[in-house]
This record gives sequence, structure tokens and C-alpha cells, in this order.
Amino acid sequence: MKKFFNVTAVCRPDEHYMVDITQRVQKIKELVDDGKYFSITKARQYGKTTTLRALANYLQNEYCVISLDFQTFGAEEFVDENTFSLSFASSFVRVIKRNSSNYGEPFNQELQRLAVIVDNHSPNFRLKQLFELLSDICSVSSRPLVLLIDEVDSASNNQVFLDFLAQLRAYYIDREEQPTFKSVILAGVYDIRNLRRKIREDLEHKVNSPWNIAADFSIDMSFSASEIAAMLKEYENDYHTGMNIEIISELLYDYTSGYPFLVSKLCKLLDETIAIKCEYDKNKAWTRDGLNEALKILLAEDNTLFASLSAKLVNYPELDKTLQKVLFTGKAIVYNTFNDNIANAAMFGFVKNQQGVLKISNRIFEMWLYNRYLSTTSMQDEQIFKASLDDKHQFVVNGHLDMRQILARFIVHFNELYGDKEEAFLEEEGRKYFLLYLRPIINGTGNYYIEARTRNLRRTNVIVDYRGEQFIIELKIWRGEEYHNRGEQQLADYLDYYQLKKGYLLSFNFNKHKKPGIYDVVLGDKLLIEAVV
Repeated sequence: MKKFFNVTAVCRPDEHYMVDITQRVQKIKELVDDGKYFSITKARQYGKTTTLRALANYLQNEYCVISLDFQTFGAEEFVDENTFSLSFASSFVRVIKRNSSNYGEPFNQELQRLAVIVDNHSPNFRLKQLFELLSDICSVSSRPLVLLIDEVDSASNNQVFLDFLAQLRAYYIDREEQPTFKSVILAGVYDIRNLRRKIREDLEHKVNSPWNIAADFSIDMSFSASEIAAMLKEYENDYHTGMNIEIISELLYDYTSGYPFLVSKLCKLLDETIAIKCEYDKNKAWTRDGLNEALKILLAEDNTLFASLSAKLVNYPELDKTLQKVLFTGKAIVYNTFNDNIANAAMFGFVKNQQGVLKISNRIFEMWLYNRYLSTTSMQDEQIFKASLDDKHQFVVNGHLDMRQILARFIVHFNELYGDKEEAFLEEEGRKYFLLYLRPIINGTGNYYIEARTRNLRRTNVIVDYRGEQFIIELKIWRGEEYHNRGEQQLADYLDYYQLKKGYLLSFNFNKHKKPGIYDVVLGDKLLIEAVV
């Protein structure tokens, strides 16, 4: 059976093209060897389950591994202490028996004691008795026990689970006197402090977590460009597409920042969808143009990841406002995890910490968020959006985008509609209105994103990909002639990075003596087309 790119459930190296996570698993094993209790807290579809499965296999020669998934526990399993204790014990026994490993006769005897309680549905069985029996099992096992629990989010809003964590904590603290698990690993989107917060809102319970014994987990689970390249090399050995592995892997990383689902999804689209569009020619699919086509398909679909992100924006309106501020105002927001909105944004995968400042996690999320916000009814009711719909057919000539004409028409509409607004309004809204004007023009044919390396209050570079052509548009606030000249040189240098000879400047100038219009600026071998609003 041929391998394929997988975006659902667990990835398996014998069935799927996947990044080699061996080194990652080895680093996690070091925490296990040190007897650490910790959480793997990552956003949805970040490879947590795949990593846990690989870790369980990697540990099994040295440890007795009990790998559980709380998704298999229904709401009824958490209704009370007795029900949860019996359900946990049942799963514990079943996993060990399924592995059919012999950890010694004393171990088997203690395990049988637990199995009898489960079979008899003992009505008085509680967490205290459960942990006493687990401790007895740990004390006689020929191998240390390691407990892995996936999807701990399924236990949210359940006090009994917090009581379970408290027992784990108590035995960990007293592990020299009461034998217990060598290591415990919990995986999910919400960290344990957030689970507790969902049950009780008072400050005391926010800071006093039953999981405050957990070690920090700082192992990067995103894919690097070199790891993506190694995966593509395996694919290339099978299909001989002639792709430039280095370029394609760098592009995949640039767009996804190594988010596992997004990397695999784009590869799957290139392999299974774009190749069909190219008349089953994989050689044409694995190109920059093919990747741009895959991006358009990805951003237009309602996949499980985007559905999850949408739900979070609805359920956390203040988080939604924070993300809009990051995207549209250009203001730097300090990365502060004591701020609930920022902590939630990071936990759900929307943002990352870039040199102490809040940044959208990857270009795909940024494009998806822009599309989401610019597609709202309130946005499309704006006159600048309606003007773009009327204008858009004049901007494509022989399949090529006329960016100069786009800027010229934007100046006319913006001055007519917003020219009398205050400077503070224009600074915060100018970028948003340009993107709102741009979107209907390139929608369905091109992509755009904000270059994170240049985003700030005064300068923002918009990168537009349209039918294989790239356009660099620098949006900036006028801050005097010296600053303006420096900005022109910065744009020229930036064009070198993209190997382009032509760039565009959109200047929001609040000087009363300004001269709105389009101007050509020649700087060395670069042509800068400047539009002054």
C-alpha cells in the first residue's frame, strides 16, 4: 500500500508521509527518566496524540506504559467519584492486559485485586481506594509505571477529575513513602490551571492548582524546515516529481511556521488535489504556483481546525477583539500570559511570543483571520468595499494585476470617504480599509498576508501573490521627510530579499500641504511606485 499524507487521527510512519519525531520523543523520555510529571499543552491538531503514541512505543522496553484517552470516557464517567474510579480502574486493567506483558506474579496478583473490584462494580470504591491499589501495583511491578492521559480536555468542568489530580499530586509529593507512577503525562489544549478556572472563578482557585507539581514542558513540537524537507525527500524518492525540496520545504515552513496539521494538509492538497488540476502531473503540482493554489483551497474550506478556531472566537469575544487589534492597528501588544485574553490566544494556537510582542502564529492563520473579519456584514457594508466591487474588473489586464491602478483608485475613494476624519482614526483604520478594498479584487485568484518582520505602528508590508506574481506594498504613516527617505531605502532593500525590481508605497500623509497622487521614485535599480493618501 502506498503512503499518503494524513490529516486525521494518528500518523503512523509505515502508512503515512510524516516528519521524523524521534528526537522529540527522545527529549520527552528524558523527562520521564527524571520522574517528571508534566503536561503537553498544545493547540488542536498539533500532533499531540501522534507524539504520545510514539512515546508509548519508545518507552515500552523500559517501562510499564498505561496509555489512556479521556475521549473514551463519556460525561457519565465523571458524574461522581465512584463511577470515575471504576471507569479509570477498568481502563487501567484493560490496557495492561491488552499489552500482555508479564511484570511478575506479585504484579498480576495486585492487578487481579483491582480487576475484581471492577467486575463487581463495588459501590463504595472511591479515589482513595483506587490510589491505594495503584500504589500497591507500582510497589511490586518489575518495571516503573508511566501514565499517559490524552485529551484531558474531556474532563473539564468535572470536580472529580480535579480530585483525581489532587491524589496524583499527594502521591507524587510522598513518593518515597508511597510507591506511585514514575511519571505522569497529560495532553490536551487546556492546561490544568485553565481546567480549574472553568469550574471556579474565584482567585484562590485560579492560583492553587492540584497540578502545581508539573515540570515545564518546553519541547518544540512544530516542524522545522529541515524536518519538512526530510519528509518531502521520502515522498520524492517514491514519485520523482523533480520538485526543489529546499524551496518547497522553506515555503511550507514560511506559511505554516511548522504547525503540523497545516504542513500535512498543504502537502495532501498538493499530492491529491493540485496534481489532478494539473492533469495528474505531480511535477507541476509541487511548485510555488501549485502551493499558492493549495493555499487558496485551504483558506476556502471549512476544515476541523478552522471550525475549532471559529468556535473559540465566538466563545471568547475579548480574545476576538485582541486579535483584531493585532491585525488592524499595527500596535505592538506585549506578550503577557497574566492577561487572560493573551493566555487564551496562545493556548488555542492563535498567537506566539516574538521577542516579547504578540504575533499571529503563522501566515495561514493571519490570512484566515483577515478573510474572516473582512467578510463580516459590517465590513462589507463599508463604502470602500462597495467601491472595490464596482472597480475590480478594471485591475486585471491580460491576466496580470495592475497594482498601480489599484492604489490610484484607492486614493480617490479613501479621500472622498474618509478625508475629513481625524488623524487618529486614519492611523488605526487606514490599513484595514486598504485590505478591505484589496480583498474583492484578488479574492479567489490571489492571496495576501502581512509580513510579520515589518509590522509595527508606522510600517507594514503587505505581500500579494497573484497568478505567480508577487507584489510588495509598504503601508506607512508619514513621519517627516527623513523618515520617508529611510522607508524608501528599506523597501528597496526588502525587494532584494524577494528578488523584485518594483515595489509599492502607500503613505498615509496628514500634512495639510500634502499632494495626493501617484509618484515614481527610482532608487538604484529599483522602481518604487508611491501612492500618497
